[in-house]
Amino acid sequence: MFLCFQVSLFNFVFLIAWALALPYAQFRPLASSICTVWTCVIIVCKMLYQLTSIDPSTFSSNCTLPRENETKVDLEELKTSVLYSGPVDPAEWVGLRKSYPLLLYLRNNLLMLAILAFEVTIYRHQEYYRCRNNLTAPVTKTIFHDITRAHLDDGLVNCVKYFINYFFYKFGLETCFLLSVNVIGQRMDFYAMIHAFWLIAVLYRRRRKAIAEIWPKYCCFLACIITFQYFLCIGIPPAPCKDYPWRSGNANFNSNIIKWLYFPDFIVRPNPVFLVYDFMLLLCASLQRQTFEDENKAAVRIMAGDNVEICMNLEAASFSQHNPVPDFIHCRSYLDMYKVIIFSYLFWFVLTIIFITGTTRISIFCMGYLVACFYFLLFGGDLLLKPIRSILRYWDWLIAYNVFVITMKNILSIGACGYIESLIQNSCWLIQAFSLACTVKGYRIPTNNADCKLPSGEAGIIWDSICFAFLLLQRRVFMSYYFLHVVADIKASQILASR
Repeated sequence: MFLCFQVSLFNFVFLIAWALALPYAQFRPLASSICTVWTCVIIVCKMLYQLTSIDPSTFSSNCTLPRENETKVDLEELKTSVLYSGPVDPAEWVGLRKSYPLLLYLRNNLLMLAILAFEVTIYRHQEYYRCRNNLTAPVTKTIFHDITRAHLDDGLVNCVKYFINYFFYKFGLETCFLLSVNVIGQRMDFYAMIHAFWLIAVLYRRRRKAIAEIWPKYCCFLACIITFQYFLCIGIPPAPCKDYPWRSGNANFNSNIIKWLYFPDFIVRPNPVFLVYDFMLLLCASLQRQTFEDENKAAVRIMAGDNVEICMNLEAASFSQHNPVPDFIHCRSYLDMYKVIIFSYLFWFVLTIIFITGTTRISIFCMGYLVACFYFLLFGGDLLLKPIRSILRYWDWLIAYNVFVITMKNILSIGACGYIESLIQNSCWLIQAFSLACTVKGYRIPTNNADCKLPSGEAGIIWDSICFAFLLLQRRVFMSYYFLHVVADIKASQILASR
């Protein structure tokens, strides 16, 4: 995590090692060894750099300000650049600087070394203990080893224990989708747009088995893009006093555009905190790849249950007596009461969330949410009685629209963050129609706009993200065998009411 707050060439080795080791488990021992050796090298180099015989002022550069015809940047803004704010120490780009006290300066490296040593100690101790006692490694790495899928319906306590053990096994894919939307919402820049396109490509597969086939490519994309972005954060060495071409007099880039494109720059440096969100997504995607592999192991399926999706053409009335999960409609326990709330009433609560998403903001995109909400309110009761394939067809269209809105808001953020001054002067109607406002901190947005008020309170994708989460949850409800009991109960109630 500290790599994002201490961007340097030294730390680039750590990021490359773990960005490739997370999705590919066979490289993790090698990554640990490389990081251990490299941490020791960094500690030695930092200690040597503190010697009094090394004086940074002797090899630092003093860059001169460019002439007016060589750049379009204001003089006050140029003075904030790394090149012109003071002497440029080339060692800082590598990751070395003078610091006192030394222990505080080496704190993160010593902590990393301690964590790596602790990891090796734990693994070696486990291996030695199992060899001495003729034990084998457990099939699943869980907390409650005596809880399996067979205990899920045995009570509220066992249900909680089961989900502590296997929550990510069951809902890891949805967690990755939510983290992807979180990356888009936190960044709202060019690379967030790429994440949005990948999210569309993965969701387009619909079936879990089809998503599992493309998932290794998705993990590879995440590993490559986070590595490339860290390289952009490092940038070129400032010591030669050469600025980037988009700061020359012939370039038509302002600071907002450079920030949105996530270009390296000496004035508006790329925000490395964004890589924290990318790393969390990569971490969960790597765990999900392992989950896809575990699903094909018989021993794991016995313990955790299978993740095979329900047959799309099932009829609830004819299948209810052969349903592999127990009937909970008559509420024989507290667990059954929670099941009734989730599987019977969550659908109507999700429609409420959709309605709130469409009414909290005023824009063209909100119209689609309201139309979908009113449609499901009118025909939702009849829709629940149709085969699963028909239900999912309508619901997947709603999810597709939700992701489309998130993607379009991200694409339009180039105007809301980069060209907002031009839009205020020439296209105020566009700002009001699509609720264009920059929601990410760090951009220079004009505040005194009497003729065109920016809808800052109505912008962003917070409610779209909340709606996306509940849409995914309701889709899992539709794909559950428990939901068939609800449909069978609705049909039985209709038959009794017609007599």
